[in-house]
Amino acid sequence: MTTVSLGMPAVPPRGFGNISELEPFPKYAERELGNAQQRRNLTHATHTIRDKRLKVVSELPDWEDLRDAGSAIKSEAMDRLPKLLAQFEEQFTARGGTVHWARDAAEANRIVEELIRAAGPNKDGELDVVKVKSMATQEIGLNEYLEERGIPAYETDLAELIVQLGHDKPSHILVPAIHKNRTEIRDIFLREMPDVDPDLTDDPRRLAMAARAHLRRKFLSARVAISGANFGIAETGTLGVVESEGNGRMCVTLPETLITVMGIEKVLPRGEDLGVFMQLLPRSSTGERMNPYTSLWTGATPGDGPQDVHVVLLDNGRTRALADRHGRSALHCIRCSACMNVCPVYERAGGHAYGSTYPGPIGAILSPLLTGIEAEENKSLPYASSLCGACFDACPVKINIPEILVHLRGEDVEARRSRPGARRLPSQFDLAMTGASWAMADGARMGLLERGLPLGKIAAGRDGVISKLPGIGAGWTQSRDIPAPPAESFRQQWAKREKNPNKKNPAEGEAK
Repeated sequence: MTTVSLGMPAVPPRGFGNISELEPFPKYAERELGNAQQRRNLTHATHTIRDKRLKVVSELPDWEDLRDAGSAIKSEAMDRLPKLLAQFEEQFTARGGTVHWARDAAEANRIVEELIRAAGPNKDGELDVVKVKSMATQEIGLNEYLEERGIPAYETDLAELIVQLGHDKPSHILVPAIHKNRTEIRDIFLREMPDVDPDLTDDPRRLAMAARAHLRRKFLSARVAISGANFGIAETGTLGVVESEGNGRMCVTLPETLITVMGIEKVLPRGEDLGVFMQLLPRSSTGERMNPYTSLWTGATPGDGPQDVHVVLLDNGRTRALADRHGRSALHCIRCSACMNVCPVYERAGGHAYGSTYPGPIGAILSPLLTGIEAEENKSLPYASSLCGACFDACPVKINIPEILVHLRGEDVEARRSRPGARRLPSQFDLAMTGASWAMADGARMGLLERGLPLGKIAAGRDGVISKLPGIGAGWTQSRDIPAPPAESFRQQWAKREKNPNKKNPAEGEAK
């Protein structure tokens, strides 16, 4: 057997797979901020997608109603998840498919390998597979696992192919190669793609045609295809994949064996629920009114498409997340990437800084929920946010990401305090918050505190900003300035107004 190396990263998946930081977010992000080309690529791409999304969303007068409906359907699915999964298994099996259950990444990978070996080699005597873009298989590190065992897995999504040939990692849920420009992509094709035209330019059409010629040979020779699933319908046992290039359609129709790896949270109760998500997903992800290619299949159909059809239902920490009543709504995510395209932190740091298959705001909550916030690998992710709230506003199923981030930060603090040997003395932050709580709980105490603050001197600071705070506040002002407060507090201004109600207030104009 010929083994083809696809250049997967040397670091093997750990524990739950590729959902753990390789190093703390602040350290990785600081290094990534120095990559000026990547920052330009990210800014251009995210702003382009963001503008397209705003345009098509504004066309729908019932957009907020659709968001409410999507959130409600996902809430129902999570509430009924055990029953819906049992119903899905029953329906999928009744239609000729086979269901496998995987508790974690290791079990899922082992199941997929056994199914590939059972299908046998292709006409050239090689075991190989073609793949539809799949977050679940990235999460479990399937490509790396198969390559170690002599089974090359060829990505067929154009962006995933670019990442794979470039010996890289995806940095975006929707556009994995968002950190690359077309000149960099041309160089990757010239360096890594067999039989490519040596005069290949960076014209997008020429690049797409080169990828098409390369992939067509893989589609026609592979006996096994592996896909993810955007949705699984419990009512009928139907699986669905949405994509924009047609490569997914090739994978789910041409090979003899089709293996789908689906996170258990992707199940929906009814087929009619797709009507809501097929409006929410394309608009939120690619800024399109409808998805170009939507493939739905139910088990195996004699004489049509793959005859050996399997689905691996993956837990890998999802039941852990489901048990967290504050964080379980993270499982509502439909992988649209809208939160990433509006996030100022992601735009500057890039997806690799998160270390996980799931970068950006959703990754900052989903990865710690799947592995547990007490895991060392993901404890910095909940802090990878300014809590500006843009992600919540953009989310098509209304996941309150900032609220969950605050919850996970609290969990992290409590976990650190409960560890053996943890420091028991209160920190500066603890003392500051206790003092603030005491002062703000009583109006008289608050007034006394205000009178003691030198607001006039602070307000007269350089250029009207505070550029350096003492103590724990110093970390905040390392990279930002704070507007200086007014010379008088609101209480002080109000007291003066009450004493002289007819006196002109410069901030308001003439009193009425």
